[in-house]
Amino acid sequence: MGGLDTKVVLRGLAAVASVIAAAWLGLWYFIPAPPSTITIAVGLKAGSFEDIGRRYAESLARHHVKLNIRFTDGSMESLGLLRDPKSGVDAAFALGGVTNSTESPGLLSLGRISYSPIWIFYRASQSFEHLSQLKGMRVSTSSATRRMVADILAAYGVTAQNATFLLFRAPTAGRALLAGETDVISFSQEVTNANVQRLLRDPAVRLMNVAQADALTQRFPSLQHVVLAQGVIDLEKNIPSADVNLIALTNVVVVRADLHPEMIYLLAQAMKEEHSRGGILHRAGDFPTQTDPEFPMAEEALDYYKNGPSFLQRYLPFWTINYAKRLIAILLTAFAVIIPLFTYAPKLYGWFLQAYLQRLYRRLRLIETEMDAELTAARVAALQTDLKDINRAAHILPLRHSDKFIGLIQHVHAARAELTSRMNALSGTSAEPLN
Repeated sequence: MGGLDTKVVLRGLAAVASVIAAAWLGLWYFIPAPPSTITIAVGLKAGSFEDIGRRYAESLARHHVKLNIRFTDGSMESLGLLRDPKSGVDAAFALGGVTNSTESPGLLSLGRISYSPIWIFYRASQSFEHLSQLKGMRVSTSSATRRMVADILAAYGVTAQNATFLLFRAPTAGRALLAGETDVISFSQEVTNANVQRLLRDPAVRLMNVAQADALTQRFPSLQHVVLAQGVIDLEKNIPSADVNLIALTNVVVVRADLHPEMIYLLAQAMKEEHSRGGILHRAGDFPTQTDPEFPMAEEALDYYKNGPSFLQRYLPFWTINYAKRLIAILLTAFAVIIPLFTYAPKLYGWFLQAYLQRLYRRLRLIETEMDAELTAARVAALQTDLKDINRAAHILPLRHSDKFIGLIQHVHAARAELTSRMNALSGTSAEPLN
C-alpha cells in the first residue's frame, strides 16, 4: 500500500475512533453507572415496614448493593423526604390514600405490596354497629390515617362539631382505649402487626364490623373491601368469632422518578420475592400489583412483573449489566458508522484521488503557462525544482491507479525536457538527459 492509502486509512480510523469515543462519553452521561448505595424510608422504628425493609436489604446485598434504612414518624414524613432531592432518600414505604401524583409529582410507584386495614376498635362494654354511632364519642386516630378517617366519618355525619378527634400513635392507642382515655381507636396497620394481633386477642376490646364496606370503596377509590374470616387469627379460640368486613388501604413502595433504572429493577425483584406469596387477607400473586390508583407505575418495575428479568439480567452479574448496555450501544453506533463508511469509502477515495490529481495538474498548468514567457536561468532552475516535486508527488499514488497518473507523469517529463532545452540554450551547452 502506498503513502496515500496509508493516510486515508489512518484518517478513517481516526474518524471512527473519534465517533466511538464521543459515543462512549455520551453513553457515560446518558447511561450512568448505578449507585452502590440507596436509602429507603421505612416509617416508625419497630414498625412492620422496618422488617420488610431489612429483607429488601438482604435481597439487594446479594447484588453488592447496600440499602440503608431511614426511620421517620410515618408516611407523611417519609414522602416529604422522598420529595426533597437533598434528603438522600431514594425510596419509601407509604400508606395508600396519604397523597397522590398531583400532590406529590416526581414520584413513581413500584406497586402495592399489601393490605393495611383501617382497624376500628372499641371497648367490649360498648356496642357500635354503625359508624354514625360515633357522634359524641372521642375518636383517636394515627397521623397517617387522620385525614382518611375524618373523610370517612364525615360521610356518616361524624365531624369535629359533634365528636372529639384525638391523635395517638398506634402502639399506645390500645392502652389509651383500655384506660378510658378514648372511646374508639382507628389506625391502619397490617394484620400481622404485633399491636393488631394483641388487640384482636384482647377480650376487653371489640373490632367493628364495617357493614357498608362495599359502598365505602365506591365512595373512596383508595379503599378496598377485605374480609377477616372467622377463626383466621386463632382457629382454636375462634378469633374472630364471625366474619368481619373491613375497609383497607394498600401499602405502596414509591421511588424518586430519577432513581437509576437498575435500582428500580432490584427493588422490584425484592418486592416480588417478598410479597408474591399469599397471606391472611390476600391470595398468592395479588401483590405486588401492576397498577396503582394514585401514582404512575415505574416502567422498569412493570416490565419486570410482566416479563421477568431481561436477557442481560438473567445471565450477567448485576454490576456488569450497565457496562454491557454501553458496549452494545457502542457496537451499534460503530456499525452505524462503519457500514456506511465501507459503502461510500470507494467513492470518497475516488473523489479524494481525483482531487489530488487535479491539484497536481493545476501546478503543472501554472508551470507550462510561465514557460510561454521569456525565462532566466534562475527561473528555469526554479521551475525544474517544481516539476521534480510534482513528479515525486505523482509517484506517491499506488500502482493500481497508474492509469490515472501516467498521463500526468508524461506531461511532467515533456515539461522537464522543454525546460532542459531552455536551460541549455541559456547556458550554451548541449542537451542532457532528464533525471
